[in-house]
Amino acid sequence: MFVQENENGLIYMRSDILPFRHLFSTRFGGVSEGEFASLNILGGKGDRPENVRENFTRIAAVLGAGPDDCAVTKQVHGNTARIVGESDRHVCLSTVPYEADGIVTATPGMPLFCAAADCIPVLLCDPDNGVVAAVHCGWRSSAGDILKNALETMCSLGAAPSSVRAALGPAIGACCFETDDDVPDAINIWLNGDTEGLFVRRSDGKTLVDLRGANARRLMQLGVPAEQIDISDECTFCSHEKYWSHRWSKGRGVGRGGQCAGIVLPQAGRA
Repeated sequence: MFVQENENGLIYMRSDILPFRHLFSTRFGGVSEGEFASLNILGGKGDRPENVRENFTRIAAVLGAGPDDCAVTKQVHGNTARIVGESDRHVCLSTVPYEADGIVTATPGMPLFCAAADCIPVLLCDPDNGVVAAVHCGWRSSAGDILKNALETMCSLGAAPSSVRAALGPAIGACCFETDDDVPDAINIWLNGDTEGLFVRRSDGKTLVDLRGANARRLMQLGVPAEQIDISDECTFCSHEKYWSHRWSKGRGVGRGGQCAGIVLPQAGRA
């Protein structure tokens, strides 16, 4: 179950399925102004860099880190999952030197973050074997099987699918994710036809797609137990006052910021 938290004015969501410190940010609790009010974490979109850095500073603090102490994704809607370590601690707002929609680590005390603004932020952890991941799941990266790649990367560090816990955060819901045929066609191939209940075909030829449901189904196909998967029921498009939504803003103006999801593997003796 997802629960809303308020920490020093920073409002975020967490999932009770994940035993490690983590968060899914909202639009609330930052310093950005105007169309970026108030907790935007995307640089290069017109927000003041000093505001973006302060916003991320507040978010990173929830995970016990500074803004330059975390690893982040460089999202290209691909299916690359990359192991990150100490050398990948990222200076906030600097150029990310790799492309990866998923990052994985067994390094204690280094938070991992992915960004989203309708796509699904997925946090994975294996508490038994000490491995965590942050994965950006848009429909292209999902159909490209990024979750399979992320789990295989986690397993290369000692994780086991049966021990993995997964939280699929706020994202565009089946109520609002309207697509052409290319999306359901790709998902049908990706899931080997196991798509019952994931699509609603409309009379105008469009299809409503449950992308979170599709990703949860893929996790189960990969060996993650259903009871270890938590799915947010919040739609970023419907709740655009609370979350950034690229589709709601049509990619411009109010709502073109972004939120993030982060998780940290605890250091010895710390929760």
